[in-house]
Amino acid sequence: MSGTHPAGDLVTPHTARRLRWRLATTQSEGQVPSIVAGIVRDGTLAWADGVGDVPGEVTDTQYKVGSITKTLTAVLVLQLVDEGLLSLDAPASDVLGEVGYADRSIRQLLAHSGGLQAEPAGSWWERTEGGTFEELASANDGSTPAFEPDRRFHYSNLGYGLLGEVVARLRGRTWWEAVEERILTPLGMTRTSYQASGAHAAGWSVHPYAQTLIPEPLPDTAAMAPAGQVWSTVADLATYCTFLLEGHDQVLPAERLAEAFTPQSGEEPAGLRYAHGLGFQIFPGGAGTLVGHSGSMPGFHAICLVDRARRTGVVGLVNATGGVPVATFGAALLDELEHCEPTLPPVWRPNDAVPASFTDALGVWHWGATPYVLACEGGDLVARRRHVELWRFADVDGRIVGTKGYHAGEELHVVRRDDGSVSHLDVGTFILTRQPYEPGTPIPGGHPPLD
Repeated sequence: MSGTHPAGDLVTPHTARRLRWRLATTQSEGQVPSIVAGIVRDGTLAWADGVGDVPGEVTDTQYKVGSITKTLTAVLVLQLVDEGLLSLDAPASDVLGEVGYADRSIRQLLAHSGGLQAEPAGSWWERTEGGTFEELASANDGSTPAFEPDRRFHYSNLGYGLLGEVVARLRGRTWWEAVEERILTPLGMTRTSYQASGAHAAGWSVHPYAQTLIPEPLPDTAAMAPAGQVWSTVADLATYCTFLLEGHDQVLPAERLAEAFTPQSGEEPAGLRYAHGLGFQIFPGGAGTLVGHSGSMPGFHAICLVDRARRTGVVGLVNATGGVPVATFGAALLDELEHCEPTLPPVWRPNDAVPASFTDALGVWHWGATPYVLACEGGDLVARRRHVELWRFADVDGRIVGTKGYHAGEELHVVRRDDGSVSHLDVGTFILTRQPYEPGTPIPGGHPPLD
């Protein structure tokens, strides 16, 4: 069938046509049997469509998602960290014992900065029936690293085999049982499974000259499953996008996810085009960065990305080994949505109250001769220069603590004179005064003469 999508799209017909044009062009130029995609906006699947031989409903047909699986493994690991059962900077050997590469830290394994070889020894795992973790560890004794730890980013599927076993041992159940219990069930992702179930696409390669279909194997990768085994649908991955945008009380809070999206490693040749967080890929795009993961396994390619600033996400699933640069495709869909229907800014609302700690910090201040305006916006203290936000602070138990910009994590102090009046602000040795180089205030380096 040509692929159908549910009625009631939450985009305009023009936008839907533009998105379908990108989908159809990608399917045609990539010469892939089928492609399905969905757009998430403000926590809702706003658009979904498919082109080619989609065997079931677009939103409910399973495709293998490849390394998007790694993000599930990362979430399980970060849950253990959040619960205090695991430290990011502890070696995996604390859990696994003295097996190959277990001297690397949990952080290094998540961020692909441990220098591990890319693939486990033996036959290529993606096309081979897997074995036990003991067999995996026996065949990979740590003697063939690609780099020294923290030398550079080097993508390693093997590292996620180790992380899956860390999860299994600390949870006392299989990695997949932990995925089901601690991620899929609370999020309601009922069409995400270990092996294909229900309507699903077959995995193919396309012969480059005959343009005929060649079936690809679908093995149980066993101990390597935490690196790329899972099947899912547009609807389920749209739910997962919402989780990545908002967090979830029963899975992982938003603040822990924000840590996962912080760049941890990269490589010089990639420049600023790519970085890796704690289990998540980070690309430039959208309002600044897109976070999520691409995936590939024999017969399939996939993408799942979110733009946290715009509260949008994209899912794309393809049943071909090659033909579609999925990360570029996903970013292009989000760009098309933004072009057709720009993200609306949040509604401005007046403050009900201003934290007491902010009261004497409001108004115009000067760093040297440069004026800044400090105002309470949405419960935060925001510093702007020429209307551009530079710093943001929050009231933390009566203290003014930076949350964004150069002074993130540092405290802003309101410094008073002996009579209790406000003299100046001090944030990380930056002195802010009411007048440029105001007399009577401590200006580092002394007060310059002012004509």
